[in-house]
Amino acid sequence: MHVAHLQLADFRSYPELDLALDAGVTTFVGRNGQGKTNLVEAVRYLSTLSSHRVASDAPLIKAGKERAVVGAKVVKGGRSLTLEVTIQPGKAKTARLGRAAARPRDLVGILRTVVFAPEDLALVKGDPSTRRAFMDELCVALAPVHSGVIADYERVLRQRTSLLKTARNARVDLTTLDIWDEKLAELGGKIVAARLASLAALRPYAETAYQDVAPGSAPFSLTYSSALDTSSAEASALGAQILATIGDRRQQEIERGVCLVGPHRDDVEIAIGDLPAKGYASHGESWSCALALRLASYDLLTADGGPDSEADGEPVLILDDVFAELDSGRRAALAARIATASQVLITAAVAEDVPPALEGSVFEVSSGTVTRRD
Repeated sequence: MHVAHLQLADFRSYPELDLALDAGVTTFVGRNGQGKTNLVEAVRYLSTLSSHRVASDAPLIKAGKERAVVGAKVVKGGRSLTLEVTIQPGKAKTARLGRAAARPRDLVGILRTVVFAPEDLALVKGDPSTRRAFMDELCVALAPVHSGVIADYERVLRQRTSLLKTARNARVDLTTLDIWDEKLAELGGKIVAARLASLAALRPYAETAYQDVAPGSAPFSLTYSSALDTSSAEASALGAQILATIGDRRQQEIERGVCLVGPHRDDVEIAIGDLPAKGYASHGESWSCALALRLASYDLLTADGGPDSEADGEPVLILDDVFAELDSGRRAALAARIATASQVLITAAVAEDVPPALEGSVFEVSSGTVTRRD
């Protein structure tokens, strides 16, 4: 799989862009603030309908413009597919697949990406929400239909939280809360089940990847942390547990005005040997953990193949200003692992940051102008 063409209109710093891309390694070189990351962010957006840099779509639209358009031609499984998304502030995004209008969610999973970025340290050092987002992103990449489950859960969670806050300050009919309890439990069970299955599939790849980037280190492990008994990974059983626990803690929830039960409270524990990585790992070890998670995601998605078993499921690898953060050993280890990928998109302030093993096409990026280097 690779992106053969990228087209932008009023996306970030680009009023207009029409860029042909090659398979293999492509590096975008330029000083900070010139628009390198905006290019790979656009590719990422077509993959997940979200940015790896910001939480909302508004910053993606060029200042003063009413909308942004991101489009790409993707070569996958021997076929060429054209994807396009239009982003409009305050309105639902629209999409096209080929020449036909499509629901935006129909595009999710067609183009798979795995992003390495400096922010990945938060996977180890950050709060649980970062690791939950990582797991949910992986679940959607493995089964795009899961994006609808997550969206529905977040909607129900907002509604139920609003009702709890109202119940805390006024007398309300709690039968309405019963309905939201059941829906939260049903959707929550599906999310936890998907996370458990995805983590079980990811774990052996992550253990191997960690030894590749940190040879001779103590074993690397991943454990799902939840108030639920996860010995059963069946969605219905997990949902029944959530519903029962909600019943036990309802008064606490009303008093505090928050939902205390559900997958939005869970975490993934990362450990090196017998110690948790968070709080104990050195800076280098933390980077090794983050790299292992991303490399494992790439390996798992490549092995999985995608929802269409005949399709090319190997993700496009995006390395956004990562090499400047790594020491020489980790640079070399990462380069060796990814040199043969179908497509690698790299951003770097200077070309010398990129290991020689990742030679390929190079583009100079300056003030929103992208020029291929001879």
